[in-house]
Amino acid sequence: MAEDKDQISADDWAAAMTEQDAAAGTAAETGAADDWGAALAEQAAQPAQMPVFDAAGAPTGQPAANNLDMILDIPVSLTVELGRTKIAIRNLLQLAQGSVVELDGLAGEPMSVLVNGTLVAQGEVVVVNDKFGIRLTDIITPSERIRKLQR
Repeated sequence: MAEDKDQISADDWAAAMTEQDAAAGTAAETGAADDWGAALAEQAAQPAQMPVFDAAGAPTGQPAANNLDMILDIPVSLTVELGRTKIAIRNLLQLAQGSVVELDGLAGEPMSVLVNGTLVAQGEVVVVNDKFGIRLTDIITPSERIRKLQR
């Protein structure tokens, strides 16, 4: 009896395949195609269009405020850099509590403000309610950032 079920299902499968082939042949003969297939073929035939951006980096034809709304909640890493130095591992291992490490920044010199490792501003240290902060004194323009990348 199990062989009969297998045979019936195989016969049903063969009948469905024959019906599908006949339907495809009819569509090919008449030049008809289903709407979904035609839409896919039309979309594949058209080249992908890239959006055009203005000088500020916003897509043309859309207000900049709408474009900014999409990225306002993305977290970034903000770093304030006092200065840098290179030190040998031997000297690094000798550091202890109270050790002083000399940095290349001078006292009173503006500190660098980096966002995700890219310099975006310079500022000076301020203390507000016993907490350190930074007052921005110079913002790096996008054209200056691009110029620095080309060096």
